[in-house]
Amino acid sequence: MDPVGEVRLDKWLWAVRLYKTRSLATEACRAGHVKIKGENAKPSHNVRVSEVIAARTGELNRTVKVIGLLDHRVGAKLVDKYLEDQTPAAEYLRVAEDRLQPRAPQRTKGSGRPTKKERRQLEGLV
Repeated sequence: MDPVGEVRLDKWLWAVRLYKTRSLATEACRAGHVKIKGENAKPSHNVRVSEVIAARTGELNRTVKVIGLLDHRVGAKLVDKYLEDQTPAAEYLRVAEDRLQPRAPQRTKGSGRPTKKERRQLEGLV
């Protein structure tokens, strides 16, 4: 494997499987969900080894340290060679607890009265 000189941030985020597609990684950078040294990072930022990246992926705020550079997507088992996960365990617990909390069923406006089943679900939340 040839050593990689420079890699764009969006490409690296996609390659280490933080985002499912490169376009999602680019959108996350543009939306301000990816930060380096506390500042928003552009998708074209060149990633450097030992840089710490904070990225919001869905509900989870992940913090990773760059160990190696790569410009192609690798299998999930090989990701540990390129990043060190520094996300606090409390963040993973917070997300797990949020998923366990029951949520009110979403109803579209103008869909009429709730059915008997929907009403029971609503009453069960109280």
